[in-house]
Amino acid sequence: MLRFLVFLALAAHAFPADLEIRYSALERMVAAQMFTQEGRRYVKGNQSAKCQYAYLEAPKLSAVGERLQVAARFSGRSAMDLFNRCVGMGDSFTVKITAVPVPRKGAIAFQDTQVSTAKDSYYIRRVRTAMMRTFDQDFKIEIRDQARRLLEQPTANSIYQQELKDLDLNAIRVTPEALVLVVDFKLVVK
Repeated sequence: MLRFLVFLALAAHAFPADLEIRYSALERMVAAQMFTQEGRRYVKGNQSAKCQYAYLEAPKLSAVGERLQVAARFSGRSAMDLFNRCVGMGDSFTVKITAVPVPRKGAIAFQDTQVSTAKDSYYIRRVRTAMMRTFDQDFKIEIRDQARRLLEQPTANSIYQQELKDLDLNAIRVTPEALVLVVDFKLVVK
């Protein structure tokens, strides 16, 4: 009887769990959520814009110390259509964005963003400045739906169902192999 009471006392107090997401899986999540139009994330214009567009493609995620790094290919143009020709600035280059991942409303958000490029020009400096201003606000990785799909997925010959309830993201740690999410959740078995 004493063991049962101790078990109930421990069960009543929920402990956070670590959810480790390897960078390869995180890349697939980011690609599915944010890089949807032909594998691109348009930050200006769209795929039909000829002279006014900017997009990122082919994201690769990794760790740099305690920061998450997103390396991607940037292509953009800020030009005018003059007699069916684009006249103005534009370029294509690799960009490395590093930021501190933080929990925000159940999603992975970013703060203290830094943007670097191997080459430099007036246009590239403008792109870096704009990316630093907007990355913290515009980019986030939703995890609730992904966790729900993972934890509620029925197994073969299963006689019960699982339902994810009350998922809360408390903290995020960056490791060399993965992001480690500290989460509180309730899994209901029916």
